[in-house]
Amino acid sequence: MNYLEKMKGGGQSPPRVGLQEVLWSWIGSFLGLSAVSLIHYKILDETGLMMIIGSFGASAVLIYGAVRSPLAQPRNFLGGHILSAIVGVSAFQWLGGDPWLAASIAVSTSIAVMHLTRTLHPPGGATALIAVIGGDSVHSLGYLYVVMPVALGAITMLVVALLINNIPKNRKYPESWY
Repeated sequence: MNYLEKMKGGGQSPPRVGLQEVLWSWIGSFLGLSAVSLIHYKILDETGLMMIIGSFGASAVLIYGAVRSPLAQPRNFLGGHILSAIVGVSAFQWLGGDPWLAASIAVSTSIAVMHLTRTLHPPGGATALIAVIGGDSVHSLGYLYVVMPVALGAITMLVVALLINNIPKNRKYPESWY
């Protein structure tokens, strides 16, 4: 197959899911992001700390909407976010004077680290990027960014995923811990 032929694809669209699956995905996502947002806005916002980051939106799609995906499992979810946060903060601290380079290094290195540690979680790339482009509120946290918002926010969302995703008889989360 030549190079351009590969771009045609050829696979089929994903199967349609039932309304019950849609409902449980919505409930889980709503409750998970509400828990993280509530902690942020009601407790931490006044202290200048934060708990919610944009990459958690993409994680919600995986851990509440694609619960069987290998990318949604706890090892990938927690490890991908935490390792990527470390990489992102490091990239900013070493290369922050050149944000274009720091951003590129942060995302690319986080992908490599997630591959090497078997923790690939696509929103982790965004977590690394946020560490670089997040502005003074993120930069002032330094490595605290890894703990809060990343680790504590991810743990909060994971607890909700464990509770909600196992209510319906036809859903099971996680498929595996490691």
